[in-house]
Amino acid sequence: MTMHARLQNQFDSFRTQFLSGLLIAFAVLTTSSLCAAEKQPTQQQIQFFESKIRPLFIKHCYDCHGPDEQESGLRMDSFQGIAKGGKAGSLIIPGKPEQSLLITAVKYQSPDLQMPPDDKLSKQEVKDLVNWVKMGAPYPNADLSLLRTADAKGKLDLEKERQFWSFQSVKKPVLPKVINSDWVKNPIDQFVLHKLEQANLTPAEPADKRTLIRRTTYGLTGLPPTLQEINDFLNDTSPQAFEKVVDRLLASPHYGEHWGRHWLDVARYADSNGLDENVAYGTAWKYRDYVVNALNKDKPYDQFLKEQLAGDLLEPTQDVAVRNERLIATGFLSLGPKVLAEVDETKMEMDIIDEQINTIGVSLMGLTLGCARCHDHKFDPILAHDYYGLAGILKSTKIMEHYKKVARWHENSLATEAELKVQAQWDRKIKNENDKIAGLIKSENERLQKAGGKDFKLPAKPESSYSKAAQKQLKEFRDKVAALKKERPEVPTALGAAEREIVDVPIHIRGSHLTLGEMVPRQVPVVLNQQSSDPFPKDQSGRLKFAEWLVNRDHPLTSRVIVNRIWRWHFGKGIVATPDNFGKLGAKPTNQPLLDWMAANLMEQGWSLKKLHRMILLSNTWQMSNKWNEQAASVDPDNDLMWRADLRRLDAESIRDSILLVSGGLDLKMGGSLLNVNNREFVFNHESKDGVTYDFNRRSIYLPVIRNHLFGMFMLFDYSDASVLNGDRASTTVAPQALFLLNSHLVEDASERMADSILSHTSQSPEQKIQQLFLKSYGRLPSELEVNRSLEFLDEVENDLQSEEADSVKRIHRAWQVLCQSFFASSEFIYLK
Repeated sequence: MTMHARLQNQFDSFRTQFLSGLLIAFAVLTTSSLCAAEKQPTQQQIQFFESKIRPLFIKHCYDCHGPDEQESGLRMDSFQGIAKGGKAGSLIIPGKPEQSLLITAVKYQSPDLQMPPDDKLSKQEVKDLVNWVKMGAPYPNADLSLLRTADAKGKLDLEKERQFWSFQSVKKPVLPKVINSDWVKNPIDQFVLHKLEQANLTPAEPADKRTLIRRTTYGLTGLPPTLQEINDFLNDTSPQAFEKVVDRLLASPHYGEHWGRHWLDVARYADSNGLDENVAYGTAWKYRDYVVNALNKDKPYDQFLKEQLAGDLLEPTQDVAVRNERLIATGFLSLGPKVLAEVDETKMEMDIIDEQINTIGVSLMGLTLGCARCHDHKFDPILAHDYYGLAGILKSTKIMEHYKKVARWHENSLATEAELKVQAQWDRKIKNENDKIAGLIKSENERLQKAGGKDFKLPAKPESSYSKAAQKQLKEFRDKVAALKKERPEVPTALGAAEREIVDVPIHIRGSHLTLGEMVPRQVPVVLNQQSSDPFPKDQSGRLKFAEWLVNRDHPLTSRVIVNRIWRWHFGKGIVATPDNFGKLGAKPTNQPLLDWMAANLMEQGWSLKKLHRMILLSNTWQMSNKWNEQAASVDPDNDLMWRADLRRLDAESIRDSILLVSGGLDLKMGGSLLNVNNREFVFNHESKDGVTYDFNRRSIYLPVIRNHLFGMFMLFDYSDASVLNGDRASTTVAPQALFLLNSHLVEDASERMADSILSHTSQSPEQKIQQLFLKSYGRLPSELEVNRSLEFLDEVENDLQSEEADSVKRIHRAWQVLCQSFFASSEFIYLK
């Protein structure tokens, strides 16, 4: 055998032995791991349980959690019951008493979970329980496999979970083939028509021009079209006539007001905190105005989101207006309700973070991330690790100045250098006067000390012993300080976010900050993180990185969710009928290819929302009439396939604004605050009376939104609950709505103005006045029958009033006022077809 062959044999033998050793080592490690997880208790440990723990359970636990009764679903007279736990979750984590619910309960660490409830265990009993859990919770003849669930928790089959439709990256689908290609104006029509043709249905005929301009004007501005706008459209016979209408409305400042209100629904906007301490968010209006202005400028949606999540972290700018706009935008993170008088400050902080996580998840991604606070999400592939990875980002973010009762939220300064300089001058004046006060007090105290001798001690209130001249001078100095403080100019501020100490957050077992698990680095939900990403920066909270991840082209949800919201706000229902839930409990899209095409196109078009609006409104899908089709209704009774336009009621704001506008009473001034309560003041006085007034004729978006006490008219007509975000308002029909339209001061005053306006045209005949009323209210001329019925109604009312009112002029005016009111209460006025 050659030397080379012998060396080769020795190498092969060594390699075989080495690989065998690795396999044996791996087997030993694996076995050791399994043994650690299912290590059988020793006889000594069993004896400890029988002598210390079981008697304790029998004495203190079995009455409520034994064979006869299982409060909260917990049974403790068997190992299976202890391992399973109750409604609050697993009772123990073997070897980890600090993470075990049982130990949290018996130590009375949580005010919400204290066991036994009436008689706290002795220190020795608590110590015994801690030692028992440290041992691994030994129990005679226990099935230790029941404890494996804790090890399996927090793991996902990512490949499988990402097969769910909304967790897949958005890919632009190919346009489908259709038979009736002449009907198609743009790709939206192609997708809609494809679905209709598959169901052997045909789209409804086009809406007439009056219907179309009314529907579109309300759809983009929340207001009715003027007579001039209607006539201009009717007289424009060019192919671009409707396109001109859409472009004009998108350029209107009223577009931002109407669509800004839609966004405020999902941003849970309010002008007060609500909950226990209902104090005024006196600067929240600046965020509202930011939203209106951003939409009017067609700020790209990706930039819009980045500013709201991390405006303070964007690249610095010398433009003060831009800087302040970004700081105001971060009010999105701070707008939610907060329990400001919570005794447990750490709980308060984590509750605020939870509200933020839930808001971000539902509003931007259509996911109920907040469900993972106490445990892995029961339906969606969102882990507790994901939740606390996000919690670290928000805990590293300052939105509160402090958490002491009554807690105080943080506001960013919007001051210019000049404003800060002026304020500093006032601060120096105040300091100078305070220095005079301190100097005079010191001088007088030294005089008293000298006069009293070596053993003299100053009285608790020495000022009463000062000279009369010194007392007079002190009063003058203090009065001047008080006056200076009162006159000191306040710099502008806005509630919002800033950076604070960067931290990661451990898992809170069952959501309690008193029972902490493993530390979780700041991260995004793993099932959605389909592109590789670097760790979060050590010197920043991670909000900017998170925001950039949200608007990344590969993110599966952000573009889909906003496209669906836009669609829902235009058509009354989304392609996904649950716009706030794209998870497994949400509705499946009725036309996913259409949704995905629009989502991809939105990103390709630079995230321009106005371009998305334009494409939707210029489609034949939008321009259909609501003509009924019995055959289509039998196939698709809910109109999911879009075979016609749905009849829709105006929202609360549009009803109010329309009544004011048509009657000539709407003040179209934009922006600013109508809240007559100062920042951080209580919106209710000591008698719980609401001092906020709503007696303004400005657009509804500018009226104060007070949590726990919304404007009554808004509540009647399904306004959004300001305590929680809501992207899908209801549209109910209830008796109090009719009573409001018949009896409210708003409608009565508007009817008076309308009657005054109609009757001011003294040269017109009654028939012409009726025509004016129809044109103002409905944007159309009345039929001959409608004119005759209106005249008959006027005569009837006037006759009925003869016994009450002798003045015929007043009777006529009252009759016209009642007629005008009937128009405001009519279905044609408050519904769109």
